[in-house]
Amino acid sequence: MKRTLFRTRIKFCGMTRAGDVRLAGELGVDAVGFVFAAGSPRRVEPEEARAMRSALAPLVNAVAVFRDNHGESVREVVRQVRPSLLQFHGDEEDGFCRSFGVPYIKAVPMRGSGALDVIGLRLAYPAATGFLFDSHGGGAEPGSGATFDWTLIPPGFDVPFFVAGGLTPDNVYAAALATLPWGVDAASGIESAPGIKDGDRMRRFVQEVRRADCHEIPEERADD
Repeated sequence: MKRTLFRTRIKFCGMTRAGDVRLAGELGVDAVGFVFAAGSPRRVEPEEARAMRSALAPLVNAVAVFRDNHGESVREVVRQVRPSLLQFHGDEEDGFCRSFGVPYIKAVPMRGSGALDVIGLRLAYPAATGFLFDSHGGGAEPGSGATFDWTLIPPGFDVPFFVAGGLTPDNVYAAALATLPWGVDAASGIESAPGIKDGDRMRRFVQEVRRADCHEIPEERADD
């Protein structure tokens, strides 16, 4: 995917307060994520997410995040929250992910993994609109604040992908230049506590992504 054809999209995940949702939109964030995975410190109920959804600015997408949720649970979230995108972090198969009639992206655990099997990934999830490379796996849980080895993402990956895991205002510039992603995803790196977003960190994160977008990419890398 040619870096010169797009700007880096930004998703802030693990929203628990309407004010944070509103600020994300004002800062120009493209999407916010509501977590429905059991055990997550950022987990919200569908009714809470539905209330926060009213704070979304125009053209900001709502993403529903799951990890091995039962189908009925996913359907209830789709009914109440009306997300524009689903994000699956568990062992869900393609048939399950696409059965809800909403576009989805699949999270891929990168911590403790070897080289990415691009062909196998695309064959396993042919209906995925994109992938999210995260730092979970190898005993680490999603949202742990850890990073992974960004060089594991092969150059020229031709499906839209997001980079997540331990991204902060201090390292997202480097991450964006190292991976040239379609988008970046942050949760703990823009928080003062789990689920409690920090306005200054949110602003600085967006500024650093935009700074990376303005960085001139050598032609040979842009065409990878």
